[in-house]
Amino acid sequence: MDLDMLNMFVIAGGTLAIPILAFVASFLLWPSALIRIYYWYWRRALGMQVRYATYDDYQFCYSYRGRPGYRPSILMLHGFSAHKDMWLSIVKFLPKNLHLVCVDMPGHEGTTRSDLDDYSISGQAKRIHQFVECIKLNRKPFHLVGTSMGGNVAGVYAAQYPEDICSLTLICPAGLPSATDSKFIKQLRELQESKRIDRIPLIPSTPEEMADMLKLCSYVRFKVPQQILQGLVDVRIPHNEFYRKRNLVGAQQGFCSVQQSPSLPVAVTAFPPAVQVLDVSGASVLAGAIPDCHVYILENCGHSVVVERPRKTANLILEFLALLHSIDNNKKQA
Repeated sequence: MDLDMLNMFVIAGGTLAIPILAFVASFLLWPSALIRIYYWYWRRALGMQVRYATYDDYQFCYSYRGRPGYRPSILMLHGFSAHKDMWLSIVKFLPKNLHLVCVDMPGHEGTTRSDLDDYSISGQAKRIHQFVECIKLNRKPFHLVGTSMGGNVAGVYAAQYPEDICSLTLICPAGLPSATDSKFIKQLRELQESKRIDRIPLIPSTPEEMADMLKLCSYVRFKVPQQILQGLVDVRIPHNEFYRKRNLVGAQQGFCSVQQSPSLPVAVTAFPPAVQVLDVSGASVLAGAIPDCHVYILENCGHSVVVERPRKTANLILEFLALLHSIDNNKKQA
């Protein structure tokens, strides 16, 4: 073989080997870095841009896509110990001409964390209202989506600031009364009584605890590689002390019912009765209190509806918005 040709193969092989070795090293030594890169790449691929908004000395971190148009903007509120990127799986199935905003909840990820802040559900709703005013999202009514703790905050927000929003989607919202306590709620009460806040199931500190949390929140049982579990834990560990202080007992505060705004269209996306985190009976409680409330029970998913059934959830949101648009048009023509 020609020497120049041999050198070319050596150089090409070396060029390919470097990123492969870097990936393997990251996977084995710094799996959390791969998790961050994964979210960064997904945001870019979906056209989501990260920005910061400041209210006095308080900073909100959020991502967005699109601009306000004739259709309502959509603001998404994530759950306890999550972050704005959890919505990427849903964003993938939403039209690019929709104006989408995903914000880190108070004290989470890139949004200001302070021991002096009010992390009650009502306090978080007040902060989200400040964020909305910061980016002028309420120039015209927007559609609010919340899941788990974010669903609780969304319900309170709708009751406190009904003029800001035109409609509401709650996905497995926390805080609703239910006829039956789930396994998770029973565990929380036991932990609260024993003051063992270091054992909260949704605050994992080891790969094994992370695997248990995934089993708790998911319907599908799949085996996650140990290194990925370690990466997921490493990303969360710096925040765990904060999560324990603000543990889910606070997130289960009474739901400030949106029945205080009876004209507000509400869609509730619930889950199978076998779910272990929040019992499905809470959805019927809300549906019975609000006229024309739409309830959707999704099969084959657990509490992590956004992750397990993203396409279906996105379609339900779009169908709900289309239905409201059709009703508005009929009213105008009548």
